[in-house]
Amino acid sequence: MNDREVADYLLANPEFFADHAELLATIRLANPHGKAAVSLQERQMEMLRDKNKLLERRLAELLRYGHENDSISAKFNRWTARVMAERDPYALPRTISHGLREVFDVPQAALRVWDVAEPYLQADFTRQVGEEVRIFAGSLATPYCGANTGFEAAQWLASTVSAVSAAPPGEGSGASEAANGANGANGANGANGANGANGPHGANGSEAIESISLIALRDPERDETGNVFGLLVMGSADPRRFHDGMATDFLTQIGTLASAALSRLLPR
Repeated sequence: MNDREVADYLLANPEFFADHAELLATIRLANPHGKAAVSLQERQMEMLRDKNKLLERRLAELLRYGHENDSISAKFNRWTARVMAERDPYALPRTISHGLREVFDVPQAALRVWDVAEPYLQADFTRQVGEEVRIFAGSLATPYCGANTGFEAAQWLASTVSAVSAAPPGEGSGASEAANGANGANGANGANGANGANGPHGANGSEAIESISLIALRDPERDETGNVFGLLVMGSADPRRFHDGMATDFLTQIGTLASAALSRLLPR
């Protein structure tokens, strides 16, 4: 009999060692951690210990993910409450982007919308939107996360920093959506919102945006054809903050809620 036949026989006859218990004490196996031989029982115990260690590591990892998800869920609820409480349509885009920076510790965030109702056509949150951005937003079936390869939308992040720097004293939090968009940028995360195309340092000495997340905003009352009316962009100087392998479930939820809230700006 060869090794495979012996193994198949033992698998097919699990009672073999019960019927021949004396063999368990006489069979000696090589010790994987040394040169001395060990009994079959000792070898089985060693395998069980290794398996338990692996299971413990997996359990610890699952617990860590659970705690992280709980924390994200709590932040998502806080941000949702802010968005729902905002009654001024003109202030809503600012509330959404500012809330993402403050609640989720996102270094930079901005958004733009288009095809809005006439009262909002000249608002700051409708500017700097090229045709390429619209086409790209329409192609996003899921949020994009990855390196900033010179996206046109990344310039919106740079403009928020520039607008605050250029605003007169006292007007940094009320002059425009762009100016308000950079509030809190000088906290623990720093002002990371410059355009990545500007080299290692962007406008006004800010760090370049290395990673980026782009979320299409879709009108929930329209069908899938032509329902994209905006784009939410978040950026970080950390190249791993938004990477191409990250889960996008919460980002999708953020996009869904932001879309529903901002749909009040659209003509009906």
